[in-house]
Amino acid sequence: QVQLVESGGGLVQPGGSLRLSCAASGLTFSNYAMSWYRQAPGKERELVAGISGRGRTTNYADSVRGRFTISRDDGQNTVYLQMNNLKPEDTAVYYCMVRRNSIDYWGQGTEVIVFS
Repeated sequence: QVQLVESGGGLVQPGGSLRLSCAASGLTFSNYAMSWYRQAPGKERELVAGISGRGRTTNYADSVRGRFTISRDDGQNTVYLQMNNLKPEDTAVYYCMVRRNSIDYWGQGTEVIVFS
């Protein structure tokens, strides 16, 4: 059974940084692309960043490119999202996701609040 557990969210002031982690189990982690999504209050869930299996390629939403970095540690079955220069509009619940056999698996989310 695939399980994803996010951590690392919290309260931060504008310009601050956070690093989110997502620990995966129940799959051969290195074989799968991983993604981070976020959902702000009253808005639809949106893709923030993705990383291919073994980390060869990454992609980012325009709104976070240059500020956020996605990475993975296949030995630890963990994907990270380093978030720098945070803005109030980055406030959201952040989720990691993996698609296996055409099924999307989601974690429970971790909340990030950027306040001044």
